[in-house]
Amino acid sequence: MDAAPIASASTAGGSLLWLAIILPVVGILASLLSGGRHAERIALLLMPTGFGIAISIAIFLWRSGQPLVYVIGGFNPPLGIALRADGFSAVMLVTTALIVAAAGFYARANFATPPGITEARAPLAFWILLQAIWASLNLVFLGGDLFNLYVAIELLTFAAVPLVCLDGRAETISAALGYLLFALCGSVFYLLGVALLYGAYGTLDIVLLSDRVSSEPVVWVAAGLMTAGLLAKTALFPLHLWLPPAHANAPAACSAVLSALVVKGSFFLIVRLWFGVLPNVPHEAVSFILAALGSAAILFGSVLALQQKRLKLLIAYSTVAQIGYLFLMFPLVQGPNLWVAEAWSGGIMQTLSHAFAKAAMFLAAGLIAESLGHDRIRDLRGIGAVMPMTLFAFGLGGLSLMGLPPSGGFLAKWLLLKASIEAGRPIWGAVMLSGGLLAAGYLYRVLAPALSSDVLHLKAPPRRSREAVALALALTAIALGFAPKAFFDFLQIGRVAVAGGSS
Repeated sequence: MDAAPIASASTAGGSLLWLAIILPVVGILASLLSGGRHAERIALLLMPTGFGIAISIAIFLWRSGQPLVYVIGGFNPPLGIALRADGFSAVMLVTTALIVAAAGFYARANFATPPGITEARAPLAFWILLQAIWASLNLVFLGGDLFNLYVAIELLTFAAVPLVCLDGRAETISAALGYLLFALCGSVFYLLGVALLYGAYGTLDIVLLSDRVSSEPVVWVAAGLMTAGLLAKTALFPLHLWLPPAHANAPAACSAVLSALVVKGSFFLIVRLWFGVLPNVPHEAVSFILAALGSAAILFGSVLALQQKRLKLLIAYSTVAQIGYLFLMFPLVQGPNLWVAEAWSGGIMQTLSHAFAKAAMFLAAGLIAESLGHDRIRDLRGIGAVMPMTLFAFGLGGLSLMGLPPSGGFLAKWLLLKASIEAGRPIWGAVMLSGGLLAAGYLYRVLAPALSSDVLHLKAPPRRSREAVALALALTAIALGFAPKAFFDFLQIGRVAVAGGSS
């Protein structure tokens, strides 16, 4: 279904959009004032409320069948700023709230300040940065104009980079600096594109731009700059070089948030750009290029994952591969074709299933590394016998990455495969099938020795509560495979028909 034009005035339930952003900001301020000893409690108390707000937005959206809008200060665009939520926004808000809460609960063992212990800098920094990522992502998903989306993505970067090097080790600082370099270069390109669009059309509001933008040189230059900048932040091949060291060396809870959520923020903006700002500009060639880069990412990332000796590095390179699947939707979500809705739903489902699966796998890998004192794959023989719940969570996450039923990853890849065949472009389907086989290969490298009968002794057994967090996320990735038709109808709310046919 195609969305009707989005109204400029605030809608019923629109104030919830503002609350979703301001709540974690309140948590940040309260944490700064109260100190590290209370920052954990503040964050964990606010997270259920944030989840409730996200669910409420989804309910209002479902009941209305139209995007929610909140005009800040009562001044309509272009004079004012509007927050908007559609089906994609809503599911990302809920996903972010769940994964941030899971990462926070998991991280209590690493970043708590018990009574009688001198406050350290890292716990306070972690809880503030985690809430900053939460607030920034909510602003990314709800922002209605391109400059404020720039502010949101920059805040996200400056919250994410310090998480990589919280432990202060040389290798984590080096990884964080590499991440920062790519992110800042990406920001410059994005901002240049925003400036060009503002100079040409006098507004940065997404809805207003979608009505005014036409296919002309300044638009193509702006779109190219913005896309290149966002691809660097998303770590799409060949701009992925910063991701493996950053995600592999960060603390496990931080790696989970970075892989599951942070890279999705910039991907979300790419979707907003091409399907929100430029729906009337035919871009078959651009879609083909993005899908080709996505295909290269799937194959290249999977092959490199097969070669890794450390568990977290393997998971990090699998993130490079799985990001590639997201871009296979671009050449399929164009025109009035019957398969467009399937491709759109498949792309969003891949975003969600990957988020939960990858968060589960990074948390499980963190527990293994803490319990053994290392994450060398060759030395994991027998880990399944002593940490069955952890390995089960890791395996379920891997099941979704491979695209095996009944997981959410299977449903996502099935929808994209079906759309590619119906569109007469089976090449994208062949890439997906190849990626699934390669994923099975690198996961087998972990699971085969882990399930052996060797006797393995742990330095410290993991807490059951932390294992349960990883398992809950993995089960969520599987449960997405049972999503009803109503869920996919919900994802279509706010989707704009895009010019052009299949590519």
